[in-house]
Amino acid sequence: MVTKQNKTDNDVRLRIRVRAYENKILDASVKQIMETARRFDAVVLGPVPMPTEIKKYTVNRSSFIYKNSREQFEIRVHKRVIDILNPNQKTIEALTNLNLPSGVEIDVKMMG
Repeated sequence: MVTKQNKTDNDVRLRIRVRAYENKILDASVKQIMETARRFDAVVLGPVPMPTEIKKYTVNRSSFIYKNSREQFEIRVHKRVIDILNPNQKTIEALTNLNLPSGVEIDVKMMG
């Protein structure tokens, strides 16, 4: 028999999803987020690496003839998920004022 954990009103979770095209920039940003959260005594779960999203594009090299001559390009989107348990107001304020490099997309969601 599977039982659910009893959730209290104080059980708040801040879920941060981070996406970037380059994994080195992504890992540096995740490290910066985790250090900021730990500085304000927040419990950090993660980072959890999510599957890399790969988009492939095939383009004809020639415009008219030579149909078999093609080029292929791909874009890789690397993703990580970080959970912060029971964040206080100072933690949330510090995370919103965080200065991250360009090319890093962040999605923050409150789960309660």
